[in-house]
Amino acid sequence: MSTDFTSIDDIPFQTLADEAPRIRERLGRFRRSLSRYFVGRERVVDLMTVAAVAQEPLLLVGDPGTAKSELVTKFREALGVPDTDYFEYMLTRFTEPSEILGPIDVALLREGRYVRRDRGKLPTATVVFLDEVFRSSSAILNALLTVINERKFYQDGVATPVHLKVLFAATNEVPAQAELAALKDRFCLKVACRSVQERHFVDLVDAGLDAQTQRELGQRPWAEGHATLADLLKAHRYMNLLFARTVETANGAERDRDRFFPEPLLGELRRLVRTLVREDDVFVSDRKVVKLYRLIRTHAWLTHGGAVEKSDLCLLSYVGDTRSEIDLLEVKVPRLLGLEPE
Repeated sequence: MSTDFTSIDDIPFQTLADEAPRIRERLGRFRRSLSRYFVGRERVVDLMTVAAVAQEPLLLVGDPGTAKSELVTKFREALGVPDTDYFEYMLTRFTEPSEILGPIDVALLREGRYVRRDRGKLPTATVVFLDEVFRSSSAILNALLTVINERKFYQDGVATPVHLKVLFAATNEVPAQAELAALKDRFCLKVACRSVQERHFVDLVDAGLDAQTQRELGQRPWAEGHATLADLLKAHRYMNLLFARTVETANGAERDRDRFFPEPLLGELRRLVRTLVREDDVFVSDRKVVKLYRLIRTHAWLTHGGAVEKSDLCLLSYVGDTRSEIDLLEVKVPRLLGLEPE
């Protein structure tokens, strides 16, 4: 059975506020420690952590052999996520919905009920990894839209909550088909996993040899226990409560935006979005704007524990919907902000 994390949803704000600095410190150690086991992937690990805390899906884009699957595997093992809370699958155009959501219960079908046996499948997993996510059938894609956006799937016509909290997906290429636009838009952030051999040849050889030896010996030195899945869920609830919190001051009620997103930087965010839309035809939906706010605030809290700074706006480097946009924005956004590319 999956672990029950429902009690975290009942923790009051002040309790989480008192614990938040320690949670943030543990997550910081987790990010830095995990990055040691990869070459040139520090930023990817940081984005995975930000997305996991915000409970927003993250898409890893890269050629075969660029550590996409290994990043997810070690991320979940470093958090100590058990098999019962984890589901991974490589999708193809032949993949059936039963492989992802569970097979139909034949006994109940004879009674006229259409119920899936979902144990061990996506609906009962807290952390999910879907490789080659865009290669699946339309039936699976439609189900994924509901799972990602509404955190539910249908059992016998009834909307049933899924356990999903953290979703990573991977693809070798981001397809251009119009029918995939809705699913692509659900992934607010898309990060490229590029080959590192040109700049880190010797380090890559050493790290690869170490990884293979550890795998064959059954060792998991990256599972150091710096942070747990519960830390991610507590951080998520803390940020949600902050977003919803208003504080009465002499000037009236202050929202999260008033306290943690300075007006000049909010204007800078608006300018950046407008520039990318007008100059580069980057699609930024209204939904993505809201998600970007939450992700930027989460990044600010994780990395420096306070209000948004200019460097946090670099998350816009990862809103591209095509490989060419991903490559362009990683250079252009820092330049527009007057910062060095990450």
